[in-house]
Amino acid sequence: MTEVLKETNFSNLGEKKTGKVRDIYIQPERLVLVTTDRHSSFDRIIAHIPHKGQVLNQISAFWFEQTKDIIPNHVLAIPDPNVTIGKKCTMVPVEAVVRGYVTGVTGTSIWTRYSKGKRDFGDIVLPDGLKKNQKLPHPIFDPTTKEDTHDRTLSLKEMVSEGLVTAEILEQIQKTALALFARGEEIAKSRGLILVDTKYEFGLDKSDLSESDKSDLSKGRLVLIDEIHTPDSSRYWQADSYEERFSKGEEPQYFDKEFLRLWFREHCDPYKDATLPEAPKELVQELSRRYIQMFEQITGKKFVPGEEPIIPRMEKNLSAYSV
Repeated sequence: MTEVLKETNFSNLGEKKTGKVRDIYIQPERLVLVTTDRHSSFDRIIAHIPHKGQVLNQISAFWFEQTKDIIPNHVLAIPDPNVTIGKKCTMVPVEAVVRGYVTGVTGTSIWTRYSKGKRDFGDIVLPDGLKKNQKLPHPIFDPTTKEDTHDRTLSLKEMVSEGLVTAEILEQIQKTALALFARGEEIAKSRGLILVDTKYEFGLDKSDLSESDKSDLSKGRLVLIDEIHTPDSSRYWQADSYEERFSKGEEPQYFDKEFLRLWFREHCDPYKDATLPEAPKELVQELSRRYIQMFEQITGKKFVPGEEPIIPRMEKNLSAYSV
């Protein structure tokens, strides 16, 4: 039986902050980012998917390596299949969303806004008559705020006027995000995939600044943080079937996690029930298989599961990072 990584409780790595999927240990100059197998939906954990954490961590590692000539990133080391040691940066509260296609179903998605009549998307005014899942004339930078409650779609001017970011840094983020997306599209295409849309997070490295400059919003070196081009932060479609499906008005072939959400919707009230039923083993295994398949297609490498038991392996691999 494959083991799952539900949580960690290391006492020697610093203060622990628990995110939806990650356990983050905060140290003076760095973060220990542990990607678990937790699967989040309906604002709660609904299942634990074998190997998911390793897949996400290693896909990000692959993309950080492929894009480090475009922008420096936070990675200091990857001492374990589930762990990244990252440089501690001051987070820029902007979710840098880049979209290559008119698609999506959420309130902030470009298709939802387009179908309600919006045409002006910052650096591009879209014509009438576009169809769902159609390729945009060029990728667009369509940022949202990064907030604990609900992300908001703001224009670039509004982001600056609200004091979230300076105009200079926002311009740098836009240019960098579009360059990262172009690299992502190019590599994805060589793997038979379309990178449809994604989001990036950036931080400012202020380690070389004087104490008085550290609180200055405009100072620091821009760094790519968090994750990049994973199946959780990005939408991918299979390239070989896209044209035919689009011409027939069918949905593209995509990495689908929705079947697990649907099962919960059919078997309980996932927003209100205090206790959820256990996800069926066959659905959990199928989702695990799909994550591994995406890892192999994106990276072109064979997936090699990390050694088990997981916690003793991590203790050994992280011994050099005690505080």
